Amino acid sequence: MATASPALRIGVDVGGTNTDGVILDLTQASTPSRGILAYHKSSTTKNPSDGINNVIKSMFSQSSAANPTDVASVTIGTTHFINAVVEMDQSRLAKVAVIRLCGPFSKDIPIGIDWPPRLRGIICGHCSLISGGLEIDGGLIAELDVEEVKREVEAIKAKGIKSIAIVGVFSPIDVFHRQEETAAEVVRSVYPEADVVCSKDVANIGFFERENAAILNASILAFARRTIHSFQTAVQKLNLHCPLFITQNDGTIIPASAAARLPIRTFSSGPTNSMRGAAFLMQDQDIKEAMMVVDIGGTTTDVGLLQKNGFPRQAAAYSEIAGVRTNFSYPDVRSIGLGGGSIVSKDKAGRLTVGPESVGYQIRQKALVFGGSIPTTTDYTVLGDASVEIGDRSKVDGQDSLTSSLPEFTSKVKAMLEQIVDTMKTSPDPIPVVLVGGGAVIAPDSLNGASRVVKPNWSGVANAIGAATARVSGVVDSVENTESRSKAEVMEVVSQRAIEVAVTSGALRETVTIAEIESFPLQYIADKSRIIVKAVGDFDYSRTDIESAPILDEANGDFADDADHVALKTDGNHGDVSKEEAPLSGSLVHTKESISAYRPHVVRRTWLLSETDLEFISTGCYILGTGGGGSPYQHFLRLRQMVRQGVNLRVISPHDLKDDDLVACGGAKGSPQVSTEKPVGDEILESQRELYAFLNKSPNAVIPLEIGGGNGLQGLIIGASNALDIPAIDGDWMGRAYPVSWQTTPVVYEKKAMMIPTCISDGNGRIIFMTKAPTELDAERALRAALSQMGSHVGCAKGPVSGANTKKWVVENTMSLAWRIGRAVALARCTNTIDTVAESIIEEVGGAASASVLFKGKIVGVERVLKMGHAYGEVTIESTSDEKTDASKEKLVIPFKNENIFAKKVHPDGNEEILAVVPDLVTVLDAQNGEALGTQDYRYGLPVVVIGITASERWTSTARGLEIGGPKGFGFHDLEYKPLGKFSKPASVIDEYEQDA
Repeated sequence: MATASPALRIGVDVGGTNTDGVILDLTQASTPSRGILAYHKSSTTKNPSDGINNVIKSMFSQSSAANPTDVASVTIGTTHFINAVVEMDQSRLAKVAVIRLCGPFSKDIPIGIDWPPRLRGIICGHCSLISGGLEIDGGLIAELDVEEVKREVEAIKAKGIKSIAIVGVFSPIDVFHRQEETAAEVVRSVYPEADVVCSKDVANIGFFERENAAILNASILAFARRTIHSFQTAVQKLNLHCPLFITQNDGTIIPASAAARLPIRTFSSGPTNSMRGAAFLMQDQDIKEAMMVVDIGGTTTDVGLLQKNGFPRQAAAYSEIAGVRTNFSYPDVRSIGLGGGSIVSKDKAGRLTVGPESVGYQIRQKALVFGGSIPTTTDYTVLGDASVEIGDRSKVDGQDSLTSSLPEFTSKVKAMLEQIVDTMKTSPDPIPVVLVGGGAVIAPDSLNGASRVVKPNWSGVANAIGAATARVSGVVDSVENTESRSKAEVMEVVSQRAIEVAVTSGALRETVTIAEIESFPLQYIADKSRIIVKAVGDFDYSRTDIESAPILDEANGDFADDADHVALKTDGNHGDVSKEEAPLSGSLVHTKESISAYRPHVVRRTWLLSETDLEFISTGCYILGTGGGGSPYQHFLRLRQMVRQGVNLRVISPHDLKDDDLVACGGAKGSPQVSTEKPVGDEILESQRELYAFLNKSPNAVIPLEIGGGNGLQGLIIGASNALDIPAIDGDWMGRAYPVSWQTTPVVYEKKAMMIPTCISDGNGRIIFMTKAPTELDAERALRAALSQMGSHVGCAKGPVSGANTKKWVVENTMSLAWRIGRAVALARCTNTIDTVAESIIEEVGGAASASVLFKGKIVGVERVLKMGHAYGEVTIESTSDEKTDASKEKLVIPFKNENIFAKKVHPDGNEEILAVVPDLVTVLDAQNGEALGTQDYRYGLPVVVIGITASERWTSTARGLEIGGPKGFGFHDLEYKPLGKFSKPASVIDEYEQDA
């Protein structure tokens, strides 16, 4: 007779305040009991092994139907690893050395450059730059130098650093050369006791963000092994012979042995577990739309959007963890200091305050209802709601101070929850709100902005339920050849590979489905596309090959059951720190007051930039990039480092130029996808040095080719170089970003080539000069043809222009405009008004007469194709208004060629309306943080706001300007330009603040 397969799943969530557990029989999930055989909540213990053991033993004692031999798996979610980083605990964080496989690139950007200084000092210990790395097409930047690796490992060993992260340029697409893996083997051969992390195992494309994630992962490896061993010990003591899993950030599971190697994938599993648990508990509700999940714990409330597919909405392309910018999958969760243990008191003005201070895990000793002396939200809730049975009600009944302030308390908690829910919404329409977590009792039964408020049964252990019901995933991110296969065929091949990865990770093959597909044609690379596919399925409990044995390295002395080695800091803090609460990447932490009081430093008509100025300008440049121009981030880091080293970054007004001055021009040319991954080298400055050596002249100032994107900062980098040491102009040749350098205002006013000779450099030993060309268009076509052989990204130095012509052709004060836009975004962030950031930007660019909000919604489709080296395509955005069905909602379609071309609204009846068209600016903002989105960042489900800005009169005042920069310049000959509004000339920072000097 065949033995029935084990059917029970145990889920445990170890938080900073409570450890929750549940035993589920999923064969009974559709019954009124939801298959929940037992559940338990207890205070988190110093040694997590003890807490897990206690919770599971208590659950088995509750239910006679739960037999240890029937347990198929134990899945644990924990904030333990992220707590180590957030708390900057040196006892749990190891010093890390980084080996970059990068050739001549990245030398100007140290590791941890954008980290909070204290965390950088604890973790970042050494950086080696090694010959190696790939181009975007898979070709080599340079061969890996094995002997060089050995020498650097000896240097690292001599410093006593045992954690090493290996980071190669374009390593996530390296399936042939395997440079990171080869380097890791060399490290282990020379330094066997070292922990080695390959960045490609941690995150995807995005060099510095992936490097940051790899460093964090390497730093907590030894601590992770000890912690997971303590989890294993707890399971083994209970005689449970089943696989142990840890939940990941995206709501799926990973075997314990793999989590010990990649603990960073579990950093935000706590909030994710709660949302997945909410999805399970709401299956019997008639809700067929996205839901807002509000998880109220002992100290904080975490809020996230649960999408229709049952998975949390993911954060933007980049997330910050304790102030460190990373790019791995991370749920979009925001937190406030409100929980069941939040302290209720009064401020100096006599107003009631709720949190953020909390008694946390000591609630049973300190709250009034438990005989303590500190009023908490739980005490007020017990007093105001007779149905809540927590502690001893008599200890709060009759306390006049509590009774008199009860209405104010109720109003305060309601307002706090309404505000955080409203902040997370993508439209003003009501949305269902699901309350979960042990502190959910403090929440009211209705909230403004919620179509309904639901507190499902077992909501107090939703996080443990989410852990027990989590699924298995498999992700493939690769560059594929599409020359001999159709796009559909390639997608099918990669999808099958993703399914195999999921099955290898433990998924039951027949349950695996494709959850996400993204495709990015590679610019200037013929017949190549980057394709990312994610597959998800249920775990196959018949598998016997999933590791459940101890995963620790005895040679490293990691086996330790001593609580001091794995102790949780149960200080009442969940550790689920949101992106908004973390300090900004080692930068200044802004407040409303500091931004309002800030004054740029202008001396004798010269603007001397500070770090604050750079932050504002960088944010504004990307917004003015209209989807193109590449991210300014690494250029911002480079400039900030220069400021910290005492370099003066100077900006002057174009009107202060002499007529016979020579004005240099330059920037990057090529694919924005490359700039996301390939660090800058010397290519920009080398092209300038070579050009002016050829001309035997020296320029007096430099102007950016375009203000949009990363090129908006290149004038500052070029000007501050030792070779030139000249100021940058407050202006540019575009007033935005355009895909080609002949779409510039000098070409509008002069038909012949005005910026020849031109020099391009790839920073890796290859330089090309263009000394003659009939027109700028001829020069552009020839130079772009060379790009594919030069890594699809080069530095470009354009021939100089006179001061007189600069004053005639410049789009004025665009650096000032970027500064003002960036300041508006920073102010919105620090005042928690991101939902109106678009309106704030509009005020800075001239108000409603010059700009408008074109659309709000979420991305529901992205199409990308490649033509002549440019990324063409269109993004479709759907209104998130709940007043209409999916079939009848308005949509906005934005075609793009590197940059966005026009915005077309499609009404429910099929009628189309052009809202804005080039040269007017159409820019897409991430609704979650106010950041601009590049066209390469468009992906399904992302909530966005689209704004339109009227273009400079340099483009719109002449027929030639519209021919070059308008719809005809993009091949849309049947589309007529109609101005969005009236152009408003940006106000000069120099003119405004010169008076303060």
